[in-house]
Amino acid sequence: MRISARTDYAIRAMAELACSPDRPLKAEDIAGRQDIPGRFLFVVLSDLRQARLVRSVRGPDGGYSLTRPPAEISLADVIRAMDGPLVSVRDLKLTGLEYQGAAAPLPDVWRAVRTSLRQVLEGTTLADLATGTLPELVRDRARDYNDDVRTYP
Repeated sequence: MRISARTDYAIRAMAELACSPDRPLKAEDIAGRQDIPGRFLFVVLSDLRQARLVRSVRGPDGGYSLTRPPAEISLADVIRAMDGPLVSVRDLKLTGLEYQGAAAPLPDVWRAVRTSLRQVLEGTTLADLATGTLPELVRDRARDYNDDVRTYP
């Protein structure tokens, strides 16, 4: 899975909004806090608004805010809004996918990858980011990654 700059910026912007649930944030403030190019952020926020994940508030105290509580918006929601499905294999459905010969077990690998990504991304919310309290599964997988890096540089 490749995380696009667009998705990375969207999640970072949404995390900032999650830290400020009681008042809208100006795009310029979000861009400054996260070092996101302002013009790019406006496009990202527009896409998030169309996906009904953020709302824009007009006026001198306006800006952007989340449409739902941070605990109800998963990272998977944001990724899907920006880039579509979490995992796809040549745009085919994974159910019923079959290969022949030595590649016959491969669809199970693709299904396992999708399941793992969904567990992490659907199980992690904007509230988790805002509070810095990641789910145990995420902490465990991050620890496994760090162990792998030390073992296989």
